[in-house]
Amino acid sequence: MDTWIWVLIAIVAVIVIAVVVWGGLSKRRTTTLRDQFGSEYDRTLQQTDSRREAEADLSARRERREQLNIQPLTSAARDRYSAQWQQVQSRFVDQPAVSLGQADELVLQVMREPGYPMDDFEQRAADISVDHPEVVEHYRAGQTVSRSAASSEATTEDMRQGLVHYRALFEELLGADSETDRGEVP
Repeated sequence: MDTWIWVLIAIVAVIVIAVVVWGGLSKRRTTTLRDQFGSEYDRTLQQTDSRREAEADLSARRERREQLNIQPLTSAARDRYSAQWQQVQSRFVDQPAVSLGQADELVLQVMREPGYPMDDFEQRAADISVDHPEVVEHYRAGQTVSRSAASSEATTEDMRQGLVHYRALFEELLGADSETDRGEVP
């Protein structure tokens, strides 16, 4: 056979190998992101035009998070925040809108202390989604109810559900070893 045929076969082989390797790396990236972000992966995918765009967004979140110096809360801080949560929750029966607003503020404090940036809401949610993807949707739902309550459009039941959403994120932010009372929201 002529030399040019061997060269052509080698070029085609290199292209096939490159496509297989690229496909494998792409699948591995998708699996890694889906495992890390869970339902947040699916939500981001639905809100973008393509899988590539969604994965680029999630990868950018992860890279941003790696640049942050997030420290775990101390035991004293967890105890202090747990006591504050109990006060917020106990106010709900008499002042549901006030209680919901205080829950939102307390969640912000619990995010701020370990070092999460306090940019706009969407950036906070994106930052939280890297470390706590299973509860970031609770944060979004709590914010939605808070906005409705601020414009007097939320019912007491809506506000109760908002407080439940905030509590899910609050407990996750405090950490697995916290002893937050899981009492029912009135």
